[in-house]
Amino acid sequence: MGSQKDVEYRFELARGFLNEAELDYSLKRWRACVSGSILVIENTGLSVLMLFGVSPLTHKPGRHLSQLISEGTVTKEIADLIQEILPELERYDSSEKMLAKYGDESSYKLPWELFNEDEGRTAIESARKCMRVSSEVAALV
Repeated sequence: MGSQKDVEYRFELARGFLNEAELDYSLKRWRACVSGSILVIENTGLSVLMLFGVSPLTHKPGRHLSQLISEGTVTKEIADLIQEILPELERYDSSEKMLAKYGDESSYKLPWELFNEDEGRTAIESARKCMRVSSEVAALV
């Protein structure tokens, strides 16, 4: 398993980014809300990986979590929980993070033009779900 201190650090990162994303949502800063939510989703995915000794040096935790399931490394209960967050990890992958940071350079759309309230709400709901589910996984390990 990953070092408990390393796992706790990732969870603290996720909690901090969730607090910021919640504030950004309340202030209607949609791009910032989406960006913070993406960091929550990524860090919760990485923290779950680390619980099973997988290196956190990836920007695609969903791929590695799927592999843990297919290899039978995790129990059915944990696999079912991981399955709940895989869609979020796939949706908010590195390409979505790049849009939140740099916009769509091919169409010259700035990041603030790309995200609206619906995207902010969807992202923050996904972040909350990942935080809840990853905490449930950690409690089972």
